[in-house]
This record gives sequence, structure tokens and C-alpha cells, in this order.
Amino acid sequence: MSDEQRKTAALTERAARLDATDELAKHREKFALDATVYLDGNSLGALPAHVPAVMADVIGRQWGELRIRSWDESGWWTAPERLGDRIAPLVGAAPGQIVVGDSTSVNVFKALVAGVRLADPGRDEILVDATTFPTDGYIAESAARLTGHRIVPLDPAEIPGAAGARTALALVNHVDYRTGRLRDLPGTTAALHAAGALAVWDLCHSAGALPVGLDGHGVDLAVGCTYKYLNGGPGSPAYLYVAERHQDRFDSPLPGWNSHADPFGMTPGYRAADGAVRGRVGTPDILSMLALEAALDVWDGVRIEDVRAKSLALTDFFLECVRAYAPEGRVASVTPEPHGERGSQVALRCAEAPAVMAELIRRGVVGDLRRPDVLRFGFTPLYVGFADAERAARALGEVLRDVPAAGPGAGSAAGPEAGPTA
Repeated sequence: MSDEQRKTAALTERAARLDATDELAKHREKFALDATVYLDGNSLGALPAHVPAVMADVIGRQWGELRIRSWDESGWWTAPERLGDRIAPLVGAAPGQIVVGDSTSVNVFKALVAGVRLADPGRDEILVDATTFPTDGYIAESAARLTGHRIVPLDPAEIPGAAGARTALALVNHVDYRTGRLRDLPGTTAALHAAGALAVWDLCHSAGALPVGLDGHGVDLAVGCTYKYLNGGPGSPAYLYVAERHQDRFDSPLPGWNSHADPFGMTPGYRAADGAVRGRVGTPDILSMLALEAALDVWDGVRIEDVRAKSLALTDFFLECVRAYAPEGRVASVTPEPHGERGSQVALRCAEAPAVMAELIRRGVVGDLRRPDVLRFGFTPLYVGFADAERAARALGEVLRDVPAAGPGAGSAAGPEAGPTA
């Protein structure tokens, strides 16, 4: 047996032992999966296997037979708050503070403009995570123009020290979508509050992957999507968190009829409903919402702390396997090694990233790409195992040997930490 064969045998055996003692492994059977190693749940979660049957009932009976009666008899009208209460334990929130509906972008807009309106008069600046997902930045710039505020883009690590008497709020991503870096939510939130400002967090890459602690850390407002680690399906509705202490003053910039205190009164004047319902706008997308509700069943009996522990173990093991299998100098991790700074993905800088990811997918290992040179691998602990991590790293090593190395100067000098990319 060659050294390479011995190395592979040792890692595959270790992966098998880890999978055999993994208490979350039983949840894999709840998903519609095949032989593919699916490491892109940080973009689109896998389909929970029971969702198609639920949706057949929603379409055939609730819509097809009950029709308009389903707003009451099937609970369609109360779905946004009901789903919010199901998501709440995954992000550390008490019931009554999360409403589901609209897209992440729309909810970011609501949170920013309403947050500015909550802030003390005279505070005219909005601090923004300069490495944020592009849409957050676009929405923040628009909200600033509409409210007469100025935008101050900063590295998230600089935000606590930059917050001051002029700061209304800061919009920060909990996990960087390119590198997988976990930001300091407790410390940043505390620093903003000490400066008299509000904290608005984007949880798209953390909810369902790690404990968030919205209530415990005093977060003011938060938004998140549901199609990544929450497995809600493509385009599933996002959610908005409004801390209970702010709800009576939450002034939405999109006061739709669904958030009216008497929505069926059809009065010309707007009067906001009580509670998180103020975050609603128009008629909810019922089909997507009920698919999400069914998908959330996979979380019954799951502790987010256990998910986090497995996530860290998976990403540790994957990085170890990459170091063992990848040719020296071909890839470099841009995901932090310390557990306290890591989300649930591993991002590798690779000059040949587009060709490498295309070939990995052809060979049955699905991750994704962030141009120009980042390979992303998302680890969703409910259905990804240690054997998956080993197989993916081994395939990566094989592909790197087959794909010619780029010449000097290939790729971009502006790596993933330099700012938003397409």
C-alpha cells in the first residue's frame, strides 16, 4: 500500500467512526438526497422529503377544495406569525417578535428605515458592513437617501470603535457570505448600545447553523432568509425580528393593509397593529410560506447547540482533509481557524476556482463559486456527514491535479476580504 493509499484509508476510516457516533446523523433520512455530496446548503438547503406530500394537500385540498375558506380554516391568515414563532427558538428569540414574509431585501429596507425612525433625533449616520452581501449595501444606500442620513462603510471589526453620537444604527452580517467569518454579535451590539445606537443584524448565513441569541444579546432588529440552513425552498419568504421593547414604536416604511390594526376595515387612514404584525405588508405568498412551515418540521427535537458542535467538527475535519489531499500551494483557506470566528462554511482561495468547481460538480461534489477565486463549501449538519467531507476533499485534490495551475498573476489581487463581489 502506498503512502497515498494509507492516508486515504486512515481518513476514510476516521470519517466512518465519526459518522457512527454522530447523534445528528439520523436526520439525514428526512431529506431527499442522492449520491451527490451536497455542500451548497448555505445557498439552497436540501428538500425535506415530506414537503411534496404536504404541498400536494395545500394545493389539492386547501386551495383546490376549500379555496377562500382556507384563510381561516387552514390558518393561512396567521401563518406569518405562526412561522415566526417556529423560527424564534433557532435564533434565540421569545415568541411574538418575528414575522415571516417578503424577501430579505424588503425586510432589510423595513429594518433600516424603521430603525432610523426609532433612533434619537440628531443621529444622522448609518454604519454599514463594508464586506456585506451587495444587496444589503444597495438597500442601505437607498434608505440613507430617503431618510437624509449618510452611509459610513466599515470593516465589521471597526464598527464598535466607530459608533458615536451621530450613529443611528449599524447593519452588520453575522457571517460573511464569502469567507464564512463569524462576526462578534454580542460585542458589537453592546458597543452600539453604549454609543446610544441600534444594532441591526443580517442572519442569512447563521440562522440554523449556530446559536444567535437575539434576545440574550439585546439585538434591536434582525432579518434573515429561510432557503439556506432552514431548507425552506427556492425563494422561500424571509423574516423580520423586532425586539418586543421596540414594537410599540416600530414605524414601518411599508405600511400595508396586512399590518393594519383592522385590515378588513378597509379604512383610508393607516393605524398600525400591535406587536411584530407591524412587520407585515401585503398578502403573504401562501404556497412558499406553507412549504417553509413543513420544512421546519425537521428541526423538531433538534438543539441548535448540537448543530453548532457538529458544524465545527465537520469544518475542522474538512480542512484537515484538504491539507492532506490538496497539492501544496493550490488552495488556501480564507475561513478563520478559531471556532469563535467561523460560521458553517469553508471558503478556499484558488486561482483556478471556476474550472475547479465546474469539474467538482461534474464529479458529484456540489459547492459553489464566488468570483474571481473563491470556492465555497457549506456544511449543513442535519444532512452532511464526515464521509461527505472526506470525499469532497479527496475529490478536490484529484481535480486540482487534473486542472492545470494558473500562471503567475492569474486571478485577482483583490481577494474575498476586499469588498463585495458579484
